[in-house]
Amino acid sequence: MSEQEQQITTEAENTKTSMTSKEAIAYLVQKFPLCFSLEGEAKPLKIGLFQDLATALENEDISKTTLRQALRVYTMGWRYLAACQADAVRVDLEGNPAGVVDAQQAEHAAQSLAEAKAAYAQRREEQRKAERKAFFKKKAREEKAQARPAHKAKKPAPQKAAENLTALDSSKVVKGQAVKVLVGSQSQAATILDVEKQGVRVQLATGLTVTVSQDRLFA
Repeated sequence: MSEQEQQITTEAENTKTSMTSKEAIAYLVQKFPLCFSLEGEAKPLKIGLFQDLATALENEDISKTTLRQALRVYTMGWRYLAACQADAVRVDLEGNPAGVVDAQQAEHAAQSLAEAKAAYAQRREEQRKAERKAFFKKKAREEKAQARPAHKAKKPAPQKAAENLTALDSSKVVKGQAVKVLVGSQSQAATILDVEKQGVRVQLATGLTVTVSQDRLFA
């Protein structure tokens, strides 16, 4: 085949519809039901069947790459490997006898099947371990959350009874007069030190001296 012919063939392959291996196997089962199957006992395939497939499906909308991948997946399946017993009859695309499985091939199939099952069992065990680990981790979190004491709602501080304050008569706003001064929301005992234009200077019981307006003085 010339380089130009090879290029044309490659381009034709690339234009064919892409299928997954699963879709391709289903297609082969429909196209060659006496050779391929999805259920029941599988039949060992003729040695070199790929070339027969490539020729038979040359004008079909499936690439050789897809065929090769699908054939590999099919022949590595547990059902197919189990069918490859010594002296089992191989079949061609039409289901006709096309050789038998020899002892060496049967041994290889049995070994591949055992390895596949062992790998599957290992994956399942790792998955179960991961699931158990996740389960107990979640359970531990839940138990820890339940054991943690709930935050008690803080009781509001008891409100002090409102003081009965009487406004101080202006005539009593004199130096030395004992009064009550409203500081914030509470009153404190104080003594008038001086009466000034900007306010009344008083000394609180705590010893602190402040200047307040007259309306903050009470008897």
